[in-house]
Amino acid sequence: MSSDRLPEMTQAQRDRLAFVELRLRFVGEIRRQDLVTRFGIQAAAATRDIAQYKELAPGNMEYDTKGKVYVRAAWFRPLFDFPAERILTWLSQGYGDGEPIRWKGVVAQEGTSLPGKIDLDLLSVLTRAIHQGAAVEVAYRALSSGLTTREIVPFALADSGLRWHVRAFDRRSGEFRDFVLGRLDAARILPGPVADHEKPDQDIQWNRITELELVPHPANVQHPDTIEAEYGMDGGVLKVRTRAAMAGYLLRRWNVDCTEDHSLKGGEHHLWLRNRQALYGVTNLVLAPGYSESSK
Repeated sequence: MSSDRLPEMTQAQRDRLAFVELRLRFVGEIRRQDLVTRFGIQAAAATRDIAQYKELAPGNMEYDTKGKVYVRAAWFRPLFDFPAERILTWLSQGYGDGEPIRWKGVVAQEGTSLPGKIDLDLLSVLTRAIHQGAAVEVAYRALSSGLTTREIVPFALADSGLRWHVRAFDRRSGEFRDFVLGRLDAARILPGPVADHEKPDQDIQWNRITELELVPHPANVQHPDTIEAEYGMDGGVLKVRTRAAMAGYLLRRWNVDCTEDHSLKGGEHHLWLRNRQALYGVTNLVLAPGYSESSK
């Protein structure tokens, strides 16, 4: 049964049922208290919601008597049709849980993003593994090696501004790396515990926070006050704190000139990185415009 064939109910009821499904599909479990906390309803109402969802989708959940929690069943088939963008927003920002409805915008708007393929079933394997602290076997398409099978230990999703990645320990290389979600071909959760060195607290690049000082480009910007106003700079500088693992993506997305002498030419370079020393030890600087290891 798809969401357009659900029985008549209020939008609030549909939102709560959609939330039940989101938790089951992407976290792997749902508790009555999750509904109580999210929607501010009474426990009895939450019990009715779970019972109603189970009636509509009898093969989607089972009750774990030991853990006292409803868990995703092996024969799970979603009722609701969520676009990938909505799912990723919910997973990363935790709002907008309800069923997606395509409202007409109040003003005209268009986007310029390229279409990307994200398989929600594969995504749900990753998110459930993150919740469980488990390893995953994936079939992954890399630019350097093509389609390979590898084992990873995922722990976070990351948005580069252009596409989504999963941050994970890669058992083949023995390193923490980013894997593009659209390049996954298959995924399954692996049994057994993960080693201490595979856990997120061992990811130095992820846990290190660096502060970047961005200023109007000294050579390419004729009126620096324009850039200062556009970015809400304070005293002519915009200070941005980011994880070291994300620094290269940020600098590339905003075309920040990372040369020591602000020498990159072109109208796209409105910003210059004033404190290059902040990038010392950051590993993904191949993405940073103009950054050179020999000139750091």
